[in-house]
Amino acid sequence: MTAMVEIRDVHKSFGAHEVLHGVDLTVPGGSVTVVLGPSGSGKSTLLRAINHLEKVDRGTITVDGELIGYRRVGDRLNELGERHILRQRARIGFVFQSFNLFPHLTALDNVAEAPVATGRRGRADARAYARTLLGRVGLADRADAYPRQLSGGQQQRVAIARALALDPALILFDEPTSALDPELVGEVLDVLRALAAAGTTMIVVTHEIGFAREVADTVVFLDAGRIVEQGPPEQVLDHPRHERTKAFLSKVLT
Repeated sequence: MTAMVEIRDVHKSFGAHEVLHGVDLTVPGGSVTVVLGPSGSGKSTLLRAINHLEKVDRGTITVDGELIGYRRVGDRLNELGERHILRQRARIGFVFQSFNLFPHLTALDNVAEAPVATGRRGRADARAYARTLLGRVGLADRADAYPRQLSGGQQQRVAIARALALDPALILFDEPTSALDPELVGEVLDVLRALAAAGTTMIVVTHEIGFAREVADTVVFLDAGRIVEQGPPEQVLDHPRHERTKAFLSKVLT
């Protein structure tokens, strides 16, 4: 499989605190990469750097062969203008842990909004496609409901449908089940499983070890801003080589 995401020597600091220390990662197209790690390890910062919600201090990120956030001019990287960056972000879906739905819009209009706003589809076409996507995540009967009328799991499934609405090349998930009650986690993971089966390229930050074992092509363990270990789930989860990975998994699995 060809590389969908190439992350090379990425560094990011907030003040004197370096959050990412020279991260290198390749994500093949059509694959699922699960990122594990303790709180504060840089997982969310790494995701946000991939679509330039966070500017990197050093290094490069490319998605589908396109340099994200910058244009190379000789030996220098010049940051792109906001319009160009927004165009790039439209090709990278992002599902946050806190849903971030528009409270004044129905589920249908939450999903249809971005294709209309970006000029990708006319309103009637966008709404028809939104209905298709809501059906894909099991919410065809909740199209006219407002976020306050939906459970947390349903809101997150609407957020996933919204991420799919622009037909992204890649979808990033930042702990998509962490804000949910335990009994609602399964319905969201079922949608992620279906996306994986359909060949959607995904990078998922999560502590759901069972999901990682079942669905991931690659598991990455990130600690203190460095990739400590990466490989297929049966290697990283069942036979970790690094003591830090072993210590983390022993706590998560118990």
